[in-house]
Amino acid sequence: MFCGIIIIMKKVILASRSPRRRELLEKCGIAFACIPADIDESIDEDGDLSDEIRRLSLRKADAVLQEHPDAVVIGSDTIVVSNGIVLGKPLDEADARRMLEMLSGTVHQVYTGLCIKSRNRTYSTCSVSDVRFVPMSDTDITEYIATGECDDKAGAYAIQGYGGRYIEEIRGDYYAIMGLPLHQVYAEMKNLSAY
Repeated sequence: MFCGIIIIMKKVILASRSPRRRELLEKCGIAFACIPADIDESIDEDGDLSDEIRRLSLRKADAVLQEHPDAVVIGSDTIVVSNGIVLGKPLDEADARRMLEMLSGTVHQVYTGLCIKSRNRTYSTCSVSDVRFVPMSDTDITEYIATGECDDKAGAYAIQGYGGRYIEEIRGDYYAIMGLPLHQVYAEMKNLSAY
């Protein structure tokens, strides 16, 4: 009688071009490929933002899964919300300044959606965290924008970079604020055979 372990190998794809999400997913200890989803990333800003960001993550996973139907696809997206206003990636330095002035000295929310999907199974969730910025002077904002870090970040800052200098407190999941809720991904990846 043979008693052994059957290892089911699944191709895992991260539907993102974000180096931060790639770095975080590497911490799960699984092999994966990065294939960005080519979709419209707009959301209904008047809708329930938790639902909207979950649906956006699902759309990303679905788009890549259509091209790779035997894979397990991870879709994720993050938005920053200040006083009910969604702050996406800044269009230019003036837009980054506007966003940072809004965040300065206030608490805002970071919504990160996650979808892990195969032909057989879908896992979907949203993490919401509170982030408190210290008051930033005009000089602080100018110096931070000059780092170039604001350019492709929702809300014009990166918690794991120079932006961390201005964050006084967080309540929630640091890794979700960074772009990928690491614990939820790891927990699901341990059940990869279910996908």
